[in-house]
Amino acid sequence: MDRSTTAAATASPSDTTPGSPEAGTSVLDGMPRQRRDAVAAPPASRPPASRSRALARTRALRPWRLLPTPAGTPFTFGYAAVLAVVSLTSGHAAPSLVHALQQSSSTDVAHLVRHPVLVLLASALWIAGGITSMYAAGFVLVLTALERRTGGLRAAGVFLLGHVVATLATEVPVGLSVVAGHLPGSSLHRLDFGISFGVAASVGALAGLLTPWLRWPVLIGFAAVLVGDLIAFRDPMTDWGHLLSLAVGVSAWPLVRRRHRAGAGGGGAGRSGDPAVRAAQAPDTVAA
Repeated sequence: MDRSTTAAATASPSDTTPGSPEAGTSVLDGMPRQRRDAVAAPPASRPPASRSRALARTRALRPWRLLPTPAGTPFTFGYAAVLAVVSLTSGHAAPSLVHALQQSSSTDVAHLVRHPVLVLLASALWIAGGITSMYAAGFVLVLTALERRTGGLRAAGVFLLGHVVATLATEVPVGLSVVAGHLPGSSLHRLDFGISFGVAASVGALAGLLTPWLRWPVLIGFAAVLVGDLIAFRDPMTDWGHLLSLAVGVSAWPLVRRRHRAGAGGGGAGRSGDPAVRAAQAPDTVAA
């Protein structure tokens, strides 16, 4: 008997239904697994857009990004390493040697007249109060956040601008007062060093990149601390310098905001290659 004829005659109607992929093909009775499962799996349900955005925000919250890294924030990382080495070394050196080094790098009037560039840079290598001070912690957190949003060049520019402007604005009046006879000549050798002016300017600049509900509490709270120090009248020249450097940082908002918007659009601090950024830009998908 013809095998193919028998198979065609005995094939059940369900084996050749019109919508089946094997419609019109013959199968042998009693032979299992002759046909693949033609039923397509139902498409995976997509989570709601709000859930996708929440998941993207959760994945974007990475606490370790609060600290500097060599690749992500090279300026802050390198500068913090130098400050740490200087602070740890001075902590184990002879006090007389440390005082002599600080005196030679002080941005007082006498040094600014002779070596302005050198002392402006050298004075920013010291942390007043040591590595455990408030300004040391503020340097790491604030400069890291600012550099991640604006890039190392603008973060360094804001820091340096606040440091230089506040230093000159507080020391030049001292020199003029000595010339006019209102202050003694010893005021020309006032010990002045540290990173606090640059940190205050960085706080002011970073505040301009925060959302309004966070920007104004940070700005007002920090300004209130500085005003309290000024009222205490322990070091009025330095306290005025802190307020002035904070104002310098606020004046840099147009510069840092322009860079921040450009980075969020396609590069820099908000690269679209970041999975969290891609997820935020495409609410209907979940970041892998």
